Order: sequence, then C-alpha cells, then structure tokens
Amino acid sequence: MRIGKFELVEPLPELRNPHVIASLTPWIDAGSVGSLSIERIERFMDAQDLGKLATPGTYFDFTRYRPIVYFEEGERRMKIPNADMRFARGDFDHDFIFLHMLEPHSFSEEYIDALVEVLTHLNVQRFCRIGAMYDAVPHTRPLLVMGTRNGEPMEGVEGVTGNRRRPYQGPTSIMNMVGERLVAQGVESMMLMARLPHYVELEADFAGRTKMLQVLSTLYSFPPEYAQSRRDTQQYERVTSEMSRNPQIKSLVERLESDYDARRGRRQQQNPEPEHREDREETTEESQTPLPPSVEQFLGELGNLGNDNP
Repeated sequence: MRIGKFELVEPLPELRNPHVIASLTPWIDAGSVGSLSIERIERFMDAQDLGKLATPGTYFDFTRYRPIVYFEEGERRMKIPNADMRFARGDFDHDFIFLHMLEPHSFSEEYIDALVEVLTHLNVQRFCRIGAMYDAVPHTRPLLVMGTRNGEPMEGVEGVTGNRRRPYQGPTSIMNMVGERLVAQGVESMMLMARLPHYVELEADFAGRTKMLQVLSTLYSFPPEYAQSRRDTQQYERVTSEMSRNPQIKSLVERLESDYDARRGRRQQQNPEPEHREDREETTEESQTPLPPSVEQFLGELGNLGNDNP
C-alpha cells in the first residue's frame, strides 16, 4: 500500500490512537541510546514491520549510510538503510509505532513532507523522539534525562528533568521540523534526551539505554524487565577502573561530581518536590566542555571500551 513516498504493509493494521516512539541517526543519538532503546522495546513487544520509504536512495547517500550484507538461512541478503517503521499492540487505549529516522542528505523538505503525510494518515496522537547528548556530567552519578512536551519543559514524570537552559542558537537538525509540523496539526510532540558523560564516548551506552527505558516505562507502564540489564553497570565500572590509573581524569570526574551534587542539592532545597525541574542552564546538544590534551589522549587509549559483547 503506497502512502506518499512510503510503502506500507497490506493489509494495513488498524491501530488504536497510535503513539510514535522515534529515534534519529546519527544526530543527537549519542551512545546509540535512542536506537538501542527502541530495538529493545521492539523485541519485547514482538513488533511487526509496518512500512518504509519506497526509494530511500532519493534522500540518503549510500556511501555515508552503508548497506549491510548478511546471510539468512544460507542465503546472502542485503539491508539497505531506510526510514523503517514497525508497530506493536499496546495494553491500554493506544498502540505503538516505532520509527527509525535517518538524517537526510538531499531533498530534505520532501522527506519531511513524506514523514508527516504517512504519520498523519496513520492518525498518530503523540510523536516522542528519544536520544542522548554528551554533557559535562560524571559517570558515577545517576544519569539525567531532559524532557519537553510541545516545546515546553516536561513536568510530573519520574526521572525526567525539565529543560531550563537558555534558548539555543546555532546549528541543528532539519528533522526538528517533523515535530513542529505535527504539533501544528494538533499532535502532541515530546522529546526525551539522556545526558551522557562527555569524556567517555561509547558506541553503545547501555547505562543510557537503561535510563531511557526507565523513563519510557514510567510513561507507558512497561514491565520492569524492559529496563533491566547487567550491561548498564559493567561499562561504567570498567571506566572507573581505568580512571584510577590516571590522576588527571580522576580529578576531572571529582570536579564534575562536586558540580553535580551542588547543583542538585541547591535545586532540591529550592524545590523539595520530586525531580521534575532544573534551575541550571543546560549544556546544549551541540556543545561540549573541552578537555586537556593529556586527558584526551587517555580517553583515546580507552578506544572501544565497553563496546565488545560481554
């Protein structure tokens, strides 16, 4: 079934007030937190294919997003990068659409029109984009998740910190227009962004994934096992072990810990309610605190720390 530029499965399933959970690669998906979180939910909910772009090469450069060759039942197959959609049945009054968006390389406006058209046709009620960014936070403290709803700080959700930073000015993603276009049509738009330690960049940050899944479980009453994983502690424990060998990186983490504790302590004194507000100016998604050369060299030596399968 063709809806604009998307090819959907037939027969098209009847979805009840669907909520979209979307990730955007590679922009604002540090540690692959957004994509990893969606993939885990898809596995638990036994998500089924819903659709994809009919001609993804119109929008994506396959010398930058490489096709993947794999074998299935002895046959050689190729997976072409695409904006894949899957769906799963929810337990309440709405179902789920999982959307894996890719940053476009060409015809961006047409790509955005195609996404908005198909989501409108599917009568989505909420568009929730999840991901992560690097920030000046320590890996030894609980990770924080910033949240907005229709562009305003999100309140009243356990584990979510309202985004109180100054209005950002600078480079951003054209894909932000998807949420803006949907809001103009009366669709609720949410954004959840985990803040990861900027001095340890992991290809797959499982602590960030666990934190994001905990927040989504609060929003949607997912079973506890969705967010349970041993990997989330193993990676950061190895970072702590390696850190003890380098006084400079240890000093950096201690300063970040002091800053984290002081800011959280002041905020709790000013607002003793659960963690739903933030009184500091947040680090923007596009900025990071520069590190001393010796620290950069040490972190480089860590390489793919924690990215191998345990």
